Amino acid sequence: MSSEHSGDRDTGGRRAALFDVDGTLMDTNYLHTVTWWEAFRQAGHTVCMREIHYSIGMSSDKLLGRLLGENRDRSQDDRLSSAHKTLYAQYFTRLPALEGAGDLLRAVADRGWYVVLASSASKGELAVMRAAIGADEAIGAALSSDDVKEGKPAPDLVIQALERAGGPPESEVFVGDTIWDVKACERAGVRCIALLSGGIAREELKDAGAEEVYRDPADLLRHLDRTPLGR
Repeated sequence: MSSEHSGDRDTGGRRAALFDVDGTLMDTNYLHTVTWWEAFRQAGHTVCMREIHYSIGMSSDKLLGRLLGENRDRSQDDRLSSAHKTLYAQYFTRLPALEGAGDLLRAVADRGWYVVLASSASKGELAVMRAAIGADEAIGAALSSDDVKEGKPAPDLVIQALERAGGPPESEVFVGDTIWDVKACERAGVRCIALLSGGIAREELKDAGAEEVYRDPADLLRHLDRTPLGR
């Protein structure tokens, strides 16, 4: 499996703070929703945008299974995924980082945490988002969907991030924005802080098992010293 090692640093036995990217550090969940909707429309499928949005954060294969059913014609899967990637790529030059995203990563790193990005995006998409966030000096490692066999809500990405960080699950904290992030953390035995910036309701994130919920990266940064990342 390939991985993005550039900028990886020695963990030195530190605790790790794991961050999802889409919807957590980047304001991209609705762009994914619209481009998936268009990919489905072009292929002759009518899929409600609400259901697409709720599925963002899953790996592509699981998203397709949830929206089109496990009995779908799987020969279309690659074409649908490619169409979504092509449509989404038109936004690459203007993907917006959420307010406070880079400052949050720097503040967490300054508190001695080893920062790991754990994204369901492809390696190429993750590189574009890292550039938009602009906090590479704070990032110890970055993992994408190319680094795991099974995507969220399976725990593979979280477990791989833990292995990269070198610490036990109980000493790590994950920050995400979807119930799929929270479920992946629960299966990996990692605490999860959730953000509302991905568009999922507070109650749903709490019911899924999020330990704390904040509005967005800037809100989490303002309250950082009250959270497991600041204590």
